[in-house]
Amino acid sequence: MNEWNPALLALVGTAVPFAATVLGAALVFFFRKEVSENFQRIFLGFAAGVMIAASVWSLLIPGIEMAEEQGTPGWIPASGGFLLGALFLVALDRLLPHLHPGSDAPEGLPSRLKRTTMLVFAVTLHNIPEGMAVGLLFGLAGNEAAPTSLAAAFALSIGIGLQNLPEGAAISLPLKKEGVSNPRAFLYGALSGIVEPAAGVLTALAAGRIAPLMPWLLSFAAGAMIYVVVEELIPEARLGEHSHMGTWGVLAGFVLMMVLDTALGG
Repeated sequence: MNEWNPALLALVGTAVPFAATVLGAALVFFFRKEVSENFQRIFLGFAAGVMIAASVWSLLIPGIEMAEEQGTPGWIPASGGFLLGALFLVALDRLLPHLHPGSDAPEGLPSRLKRTTMLVFAVTLHNIPEGMAVGLLFGLAGNEAAPTSLAAAFALSIGIGLQNLPEGAAISLPLKKEGVSNPRAFLYGALSGIVEPAAGVLTALAAGRIAPLMPWLLSFAAGAMIYVVVEELIPEARLGEHSHMGTWGVLAGFVLMMVLDTALGG
């Protein structure tokens, strides 16, 4: 695979989660009402579990291994990149106007944007670190010096894709509730995932030019993903209210992503 262009590999890899987002958004044509609260808790917990497992097995562990092969203590880029990734998402969260489904108070800088636009931006925040992670692993898959195989990259792509199926519905169905027509709600839900290929290709291009910083980039993506989990997914799943459905969703997502990574990537 070494003759493949990293950007092309990243584009192929991020096409899977993007397609899953599109399919999820298409559920707006089949659901007349908003999905049940239990279903929302399950899928939010599942997404959190997938992202936690992916951050550990697909990003942090390979990053530590790469750093040690370069002669650097693995904990340095692992912790430093992790914190930088979280700070990056903090900055986006503070700057980008967005509105979470079920909330009346928008976050980010004051804006005159429509509610529908800010609803789309809320999901876009989730998709940026996911696209970075998938694109980075596919970009690394063609590098002999990287401890990342194409199978491991596909494992992450499939895992993110599975949790993007309900995520696409999570944007199109609330838009429908806001009075947006089915075709427009589907279009906005689908477009919320376009940031994943964009982020993936840009990250792969950057990684190819600064190989020594690969461990930092892997940890950066992990930190960004964990920030999304702790700041948004878990609170939205209301796991603090003894939600067994949401908790089982987290466990199922974690185990599935762990199995995908160890079985396909190992």
